[in-house]
Order: sequence, then C-alpha cells, then structure tokens
Amino acid sequence: MKKFLKNQKGFTLIELLAVVIIVAILAAVAVPIYMSYVKSARSTEAQSAIAALRSAYRTEYQTFGTTERYTIEDAKLDVRLGNKTTKNWDFEIVGNPPKKYIATSTADFAAGEGKQVWYDVDEAEYHGYGIDTETEDDEIVD
Repeated sequence: MKKFLKNQKGFTLIELLAVVIIVAILAAVAVPIYMSYVKSARSTEAQSAIAALRSAYRTEYQTFGTTERYTIEDAKLDVRLGNKTTKNWDFEIVGNPPKKYIATSTADFAAGEGKQVWYDVDEAEYHGYGIDTETEDDEIVD
C-alpha cells in the first residue's frame, strides 16, 4: 500500500491554499484599479461631448457676443452628438457666457443614473465621475 501512495503525484493542501491566497491578494489589488479605469473610460464620452459643446458655445459667443438665445438643443445639432451619447447623458450649460458645462448620466448609462461630469471654465478642468479620484462624491460641489 505504501508503494502505491509514494507513486502518487499532485499538490498538497498547503500548496493549493498558498496559490489561492496569492490569487486572492492579486485580485484584491487588481479589481479596484480595473474599476477605476472603467469609470474613467465611461466618463470620457461625457468629456468629449462637453468639449464639442464648449466649442459650439464659444463660436456662438464670438459671432454674436452672447449665448442668450443659443440653446443646448441648438448646440447638440451643431456638433452632431451621436445617438448613444444623447441617450447616455443629459447636458446643462450654466451662465452667459457659459461658466460651467454639466453632463448628468441617464438611466440608459451603463453605470447608472445620476453620475455627473462637469467642466469649470474658470478652473479649466473637468471634475466628477471617473475623474476626481480623491473623492467618492460624484455630485457637483459649489
């Protein structure tokens, strides 16, 4: 019987446990990093749309000296935002000339409704979902 057991090859329980622990540690490190990249990639759609809308509003302001009569719908038509972008995000422009461009996710957005990405003209920076990593809050803070 001993001769039969000596010829058996395989892993011991300790070796298997060590491998499982190592894989768990790697997953614990990799998953949050991956989720951060996913959030960042999803917010890029809003950032691109905001950049296009900013360009349209800048052109309107330079041409007519005001953006008072220029609506967000006019800007969307001028920049030809795609159907998926308009389904995923609602846009809002604050100020004349605009001081803040806000994109809020809709129910069709993969990460859920209510995520916000905004561009502050005075700071010249994007903020919000997938961008500000030091805060968990994805809402605009004034």
